[in-house]
Amino acid sequence: MKVLIVVDMQNDFIDGSLGTKEAPAIVPSVVDKIQQTPPENSFVTLDTHGPDYLNSCEGRHLPVAHCIKGTPGHALDPQVAAALNAVPEDHFIEKPTFGSILLADQLRDFVGQDPLEIELVGLCTGICVLSNAMV
Repeated sequence: MKVLIVVDMQNDFIDGSLGTKEAPAIVPSVVDKIQQTPPENSFVTLDTHGPDYLNSCEGRHLPVAHCIKGTPGHALDPQVAAALNAVPEDHFIEKPTFGSILLADQLRDFVGQDPLEIELVGLCTGICVLSNAMV
């Protein structure tokens, strides 16, 4: 079984507070990967923080408010969101940390004992994508 994990394709990582000039360039490739994957085999992570982010442990080490729930920066890129419209709601995982144990648990429940191939796409590759790959 092949599973696609879309990591943190949110506005703040594309053109928001932690965006880079390179980030918008990967959006079409991510959309293409999503469209090639059955919706039920896709999982999506959303970096999610509260308004008190700057007072958190992460916020003290990365003092840039980002992905605050309910803000435009927390939302998925519109093209990515449109491509993910058929993905089951319970395959969207809000995560307050770099890697998600909940994602690992859901994948384990989803695939059972079947052989698994996992492909990860997304942003913040050196932190969030890598952390979720390790988990």
